[in-house]
Amino acid sequence: MAWVTDWAPTGDELSTCIDCGLCLPACPTFRLTGDESASPRGRIAAMRAIDRGSSPIDVRFREIMDLCLQCRACETACPSLVPFGRLMEGARGEAAASEPDMATIGRRLVFGRLIGSRSLLALASWGIGLVQRSGLGEPMPGLIGRTSALRTVPIPVPTTAGSEWLPDGEPVGTVGFLSGCVMDSWYSETHVAVIQVLRTAGYRVVAPAGQTCCGALAAHAGAAYDAAVMAAKNVAAFAGHDRIVVDSAGCSAHMKGYGHWADSGSDLADRVVDATEFVAALIADGQLPVFEGDEPIAVQDPCHLRHAQRIVEEPRLILRAAGYTPVEIDPEGMCCGAAGAYQLSHPEVSRELGLTKAGQVESTGLTLVASANPGCEMQLKTYLGAEYDVKHPLELYWKAIQSLEQDSFPSGEGVGGNAGLHCR
Repeated sequence: MAWVTDWAPTGDELSTCIDCGLCLPACPTFRLTGDESASPRGRIAAMRAIDRGSSPIDVRFREIMDLCLQCRACETACPSLVPFGRLMEGARGEAAASEPDMATIGRRLVFGRLIGSRSLLALASWGIGLVQRSGLGEPMPGLIGRTSALRTVPIPVPTTAGSEWLPDGEPVGTVGFLSGCVMDSWYSETHVAVIQVLRTAGYRVVAPAGQTCCGALAAHAGAAYDAAVMAAKNVAAFAGHDRIVVDSAGCSAHMKGYGHWADSGSDLADRVVDATEFVAALIADGQLPVFEGDEPIAVQDPCHLRHAQRIVEEPRLILRAAGYTPVEIDPEGMCCGAAGAYQLSHPEVSRELGLTKAGQVESTGLTLVASANPGCEMQLKTYLGAEYDVKHPLELYWKAIQSLEQDSFPSGEGVGGNAGLHCR
């Protein structure tokens, strides 16, 4: 056996692919290159060669694996239910563990160690906040330049971990809440909105102090050991919660796949819900209000919501409940090109996909866009003009609730309480 880690693809997993090729039209890199090796079928063929011992883990294998966006659109198209996301995580872990180069080591340090350390991430976020406020990042290329596409990072950098929030009345239940890493530091407005919506529905919201990054970025970067450590920490931190609400599509998708990352990971995975599916169910059950309105809004489906979790209608239900009319931009749900750190490792491919997605938004004539994943938001804001506004659906829904509160309760008290977070 040529595999060296505990997370390698198994022969049984690889055998689920029947080589039918139905995945090819769904794959962004195959559509861009026309190269079989840049398709899910081609990548599985390369993995099978390693599994059989007929081919080594060499530079070419790493290139084939590294080009994948891990968008998992192939899973939606696959009649055999091939667990392609799981296979890619294992293959990248193997590629990183065999003979790591400087790029691999760098990704592992950033996404395996820095992201998993709240203090280091806070320090890095503080630096990003300073660059944003100085305006120096906007004309610069690469990573520094892309900080301008982030929402302005607060200084000091906040965290929700270790806090709980109570509803105004007797709680109808308690939910765990994933603080995460970049969401906590860079997209705190989304956290505020989701927590307040949950409070409005009567829930006590708890963000355990012992939690950490979900591990998705580490797994995608090939830092399998670090991803497993993060998963184990979260399994322990959320042990007492029947429901764990996650407001980043990439995080919820990854945590629903914890079964192969940690002991008792499957148990946690069964308790994870994306915030859009949880809130959509509350709206459908009449536990949250519906607002009238017909303002059009462009909808972009994050890959790890649409393809990995099969969540499509729920964000649209939330938007309609908030008084918006969803306008489709891409019925296929093609990847926007963000894919975690992909925009850094493969900027040309990422740019081509980003420009395509931006063009789809521009064709609607709308400047308000809904997307339920931070990477997608950053990618859209990079390739759209400054006049475009990209928001999580639940931010828009919370805004509608706030409008009701202001109309009915001038003091700010009403459905769900004040706009700020009430922590205990």
